[in-house]
Amino acid sequence: MEFKNKQLEEFEKKLKEQKVAVIGLGVSNIPLIEYLHKKQADVTIFDDKEEKEIDKKVISEIKEYNFKYFLGKDSLSKLNGFDIIFRSPSCLPTKPELIKEKDRGAIVTTEIEQLMKMAPCKIIGITGSDGKTTTTTLTYEVLKNAGYTCHLGGNIGIPLFTKLNEIKPEDIIVLELSSFQLMEIDISPNIAAITNVTPNHLNVHKDYQEYCNAKKNIFMNQDENGILVLNADNEITKNCKKESNGKVILFSSEQKLEDGYILDKDGIIKECEDGIRRHVIDSKDLKLKGIHNYQNICTVLALTKTLVKTDDAIETIKEFEGVHHRLELVRNLNQVEWYNDSASTSPTRGISALNAFDKEIILIAGGADKNLDYTPIAKPIVEKVKSLILIGQTAAKIYDAVKEELETQNKQLDIHMCGTFKQSLELAKRIAKPGQVVLFSPASTSFDMFKNMYDRGDRFREEVNKL
Repeated sequence: MEFKNKQLEEFEKKLKEQKVAVIGLGVSNIPLIEYLHKKQADVTIFDDKEEKEIDKKVISEIKEYNFKYFLGKDSLSKLNGFDIIFRSPSCLPTKPELIKEKDRGAIVTTEIEQLMKMAPCKIIGITGSDGKTTTTTLTYEVLKNAGYTCHLGGNIGIPLFTKLNEIKPEDIIVLELSSFQLMEIDISPNIAAITNVTPNHLNVHKDYQEYCNAKKNIFMNQDENGILVLNADNEITKNCKKESNGKVILFSSEQKLEDGYILDKDGIIKECEDGIRRHVIDSKDLKLKGIHNYQNICTVLALTKTLVKTDDAIETIKEFEGVHHRLELVRNLNQVEWYNDSASTSPTRGISALNAFDKEIILIAGGADKNLDYTPIAKPIVEKVKSLILIGQTAAKIYDAVKEELETQNKQLDIHMCGTFKQSLELAKRIAKPGQVVLFSPASTSFDMFKNMYDRGDRFREEVNKL
């Protein structure tokens, strides 16, 4: 008998009777707009950009659908009288206009929240300040290669809400979830992981506590059957164990656990049960490099433990080469390796990248400012970097942190400030010597010079291949 998602059918039936607002014309909301048109919903679009800043094709579609729309910085002043409001992740639920509508009785939600509420199958969700995309992608690959029909979504993949009618009870959904997607959500994945929590997005969140609370929502609504994977080496994630309703699986690269997954000092990943530690894989046999990636692998093994035999998971993990823009080898030029780590959008990610190499490093860093502290990355830079090339808004902050560390250690470092991205690459080519690594790991977000981190990474690859 063919499966029918009755919950979805009921939701779609009600849509025809409701006034629907869609806030933000981002990646996840474009398919949602098309879906709402097909379901004959009464839709109004809001976006803080002006019409000239929005893709002409999108505006043309909105007009073709006869949807009302309000654009510009004050567009939300027209948000009034809606039954259901789909906000984009970047439009936080703490906005006064959304609170006012919610208090009036509107349902304020997101594409991802409705997906989780109406999915007929098991959901695995991954969040964290670092490592989300690699962990999510590898989890998806392990499950897919084990024979499951999987659907990849959230921050990566495709918006899955509009594909709900194709998802079956025996399938598995794997989601990468950001703090913005998790804010005020009242449902959690069946199996969840928090890779780590460190200060991030403090230019958007009210404070660090709001950011941490959002991350915790990935497990706060689990029941006793839920599974939560946590980093035992991170103070915030470790303490989440006390708040969990379900089973907790820990991973660590610093401790000897009785149960969970560990990376020992020799680079061996081990599975621990009742104090018995079984050798699972030697990190030397992996294509992924860096302790942070070995921690990601521990997370994947924990997430898939109840679904896939460990030995089968390892076969996929061994062949996994990583995700674009994350320590991605672009080329070897004159015996110098050039690495694209554009996904490094915070100091902690920059530190992880530096720790992945034993060779001398020419580091290109800097970008847009998220109000983060760059003091923690100063010591790794002083200890591991041969030449430092700084660009973007955070160049001065990184320089000041490194200069202070150099004075503390009574050391010197070759430091350059560049006005443009292209200049930084040309300089790196001139000063790099055979056997060294040129590492583009900005430790900053991308919005000062680029559309996003993907655009930044693509530009790096393109320019490096021209050198």
